[in-house]
Amino acid sequence: MSIEGRFIEVIGVPVDLGAGRRGVDMGPSAIRVADLEARLEQLGHQVEDRGDLDVMIPETQAVGESKLRYKEPILAMCDRLSAAVEEALGRGRLPLVLGGDHSIAIGSIAGSASHYAREGAALGLIWFDAHGDANTPETTPSGNIHGMALAIALGLGDPDLVRLGGRTPKIRPRNTALIGLRDVDPGERETLKKVGIEVYTMRDIDERGMRDVVDEAIRIASDGTAGIHLSFDLDVVDPEDAPGTGTPVWGGITYREAHLAMELVSDRAEIVAIDLVEVNPVLDTQNMTGVLAAELAQSALGKRIF
Repeated sequence: MSIEGRFIEVIGVPVDLGAGRRGVDMGPSAIRVADLEARLEQLGHQVEDRGDLDVMIPETQAVGESKLRYKEPILAMCDRLSAAVEEALGRGRLPLVLGGDHSIAIGSIAGSASHYAREGAALGLIWFDAHGDANTPETTPSGNIHGMALAIALGLGDPDLVRLGGRTPKIRPRNTALIGLRDVDPGERETLKKVGIEVYTMRDIDERGMRDVVDEAIRIASDGTAGIHLSFDLDVVDPEDAPGTGTPVWGGITYREAHLAMELVSDRAEIVAIDLVEVNPVLDTQNMTGVLAAELAQSALGKRIF
């Protein structure tokens, strides 16, 4: 469906508290440097960049529990982000959230869900990721909260994080699709199976093709919902095309598959909010991954080849 002429609100969240490697806190800057605003304005959108949320750095914070590293500052960050996303949606704008690690989705999805809950509506979720992000404090091998964000959105995990925004679960499992999975911990594999969301591994994409997978994911996330929150981890793309991520896994989707997915989403889904996360300039080559993120935002928001 057409999304031409939208008002897009860019929100930067320079956080790497939820990740195991430093550097993704510079992701918002890397995406902006790739001319994100100009690229979107070329498509006829109005863009307002609200700058970055104030985020604490690890050097000033206590790690806290080993199974929930930096929980308190992450919770505070997600609370601020939730409010910012909810306010943007309330003004009729599409929030485009730039990470930062994937823990930001705890806050961004909470904000989207709260907005639509006030209208008596449900929200769908399409989550692109090489990883499951479905660990809980009981299953996590690292304690890194970016590996728990999807589980938290589905109502599983630490009660404080799960209850953020006052609504749980934020997304119904039957309206949730995970695309691109190829590296999953044993505990989160069981969680994903138990909760019953639709998971599309790289084998599914290889066998069925990106078009069929995305079409089905859109149907799932759109069924009985007011719109779809799109959360895109750049590590879903193969490291050959996206070297600047903190947790790269070989065998991911290609540059063109990533753009096809975003073009299909733009054509056929009602996208209400977008996360672009896990761009790590420290590990990148000439900002390839930051540029790719900006290009994918264009494809998701209406750019076409012809």
